[in-house]
Amino acid sequence: MLPPGVSAGTFAGAVKQFQGIVGKDWVFTSDEDVALYKDSYSPFWGEKDEILVSAAVAPSTAEEVSRVVRVANTLKIPIYPISTGKNLGYGGSAPNLSGSVVLDLKRMNRVIEVDDKRHFAIVEPGVSYFDLYRYIQERGLKVWIDTPDPGWGSVIGNAMDHGVGYGFGPFRDHFYSHCGMEVVLPNGEIVRTGMGALPNAKTWGEYHYGVGPYVDGLFGQSNFGVVTKMGFHLLPAPESYLTGTVIVPKRNDIVSLVEGANLLEHAGVIGMPEYGSPLGGFGGADQEMRSLMSKPGGPSVADLDQYAEKTNRGFFRLTVQFYGAQKVVRAQWEYAKEVFAGIRGVKFNEGDFIKFPATQEQLDKAHKVSIGVPNLAIFQIGARSEFNPSPTDGHLWFSPIIPKSGEAILEAQDVFMKAFRDMNMPSLVSPFSTPATWMYRAFVFIMGFPVYRNNIEQNKKTREVFKHLIQVAAEHGWGEYRTPPVFQQQVTDAYSYNNHALRRLHETLKDAVDPNGIISAGRYGIWPKQMRGQKKA
Repeated sequence: MLPPGVSAGTFAGAVKQFQGIVGKDWVFTSDEDVALYKDSYSPFWGEKDEILVSAAVAPSTAEEVSRVVRVANTLKIPIYPISTGKNLGYGGSAPNLSGSVVLDLKRMNRVIEVDDKRHFAIVEPGVSYFDLYRYIQERGLKVWIDTPDPGWGSVIGNAMDHGVGYGFGPFRDHFYSHCGMEVVLPNGEIVRTGMGALPNAKTWGEYHYGVGPYVDGLFGQSNFGVVTKMGFHLLPAPESYLTGTVIVPKRNDIVSLVEGANLLEHAGVIGMPEYGSPLGGFGGADQEMRSLMSKPGGPSVADLDQYAEKTNRGFFRLTVQFYGAQKVVRAQWEYAKEVFAGIRGVKFNEGDFIKFPATQEQLDKAHKVSIGVPNLAIFQIGARSEFNPSPTDGHLWFSPIIPKSGEAILEAQDVFMKAFRDMNMPSLVSPFSTPATWMYRAFVFIMGFPVYRNNIEQNKKTREVFKHLIQVAAEHGWGEYRTPPVFQQQVTDAYSYNNHALRRLHETLKDAVDPNGIISAGRYGIWPKQMRGQKKA
């Protein structure tokens, strides 16, 4: 496949120039190599709308990136930068525009600096969470990383797509916890932001702003440049870790449960709160619950509360996490119990306690990402097993942001259950569904949709439901924070205040910094001027 609007001769010339910059071994044009950059979880697998790439180039330094970008800009070759391409469920390594050349930054895998007295790191895009964790452990440094599931992805790549983790609030929003960047602009110029703009800067990884306008946010989920270095704040390694569980008996108790957790988290007492239900979901429901769920319009609150009382397991649970000195975390747990004591029928269970360094037995039992240990355990979910002999081939994440309140959880349950009923599709939401809490100041009511490589009709239905849910969410004031390329146009269409004033600002910036439109055309609805008439939802 050729890049759109590029002749075979021009493309061949570009490939030759790319080879001269990075070496022939690091320019990929064969069908076999290029196929590796397809979205492994594509909802268009095997269809004519599948997004394909024309080639890939893997530079090893910012200077090589600059030279590649200059060639692309001169010849008007569309490029799509990736860090390690592990953005599974949100598009993987595939671009928005078929025919783009992937700019693969995996070889830029140097940890520039880690300081465990001032608690920051500076890394390149090819550095994974495993890489940074290993670097810290091998040197005995007293800092923790905040890691998402799974740990094989890029530290920079995850932050650039507004990815999140599981630890203490200020650190688990990975773009929020970044500090300074080095960026190659579409004309090939290399700039540094924040304190990094000061030659020989001593505080690149410590102070966000430098002087003048703060521009870092322009490079997250955008197509205004290629980030080649980035600083991150790190958590000082705590002395110990403690968890506790709070269980409440009724459905509406989630309101008080969330209010208490918000108080604790926003005051810095707990790390990431995790909500769930001891009653589980559809898969684990007994016959009585299946009968309740099959009632026209669904079960009433009284039905659900009566069922929960009969099971004697509680309706919702909250796991709270504490980090710090042993005597401090135990005192914080006691204080947390006081905060929730006013909920009638509340129960408390103390969970894991670890005094670091952890034993292997403790690590094996722990939720590793909560204590900064990257792993791949998340892939156990949905994997082939005796209980799941025919697993799906991947998933798409639907990720609407809702308010951080119990009322919003209950509303989202009802709204999305109705949306599935209206589409005559099995619901991914139940009265026991709870949001993910990776964001520090909001919830994400995330759902995973299955993708199949041998079932085009099912994938079509999935896309229809996904698009319907985007519309329903927007009608209720909930927008997605992140989405696969195929849905980015529709998602950004919903951010339409004042006749799409935000998009028009993005397009003005795109025209100014990238007039040839070479970088990541169409990413999050930002198209080059010459392609805006071709946009598709």
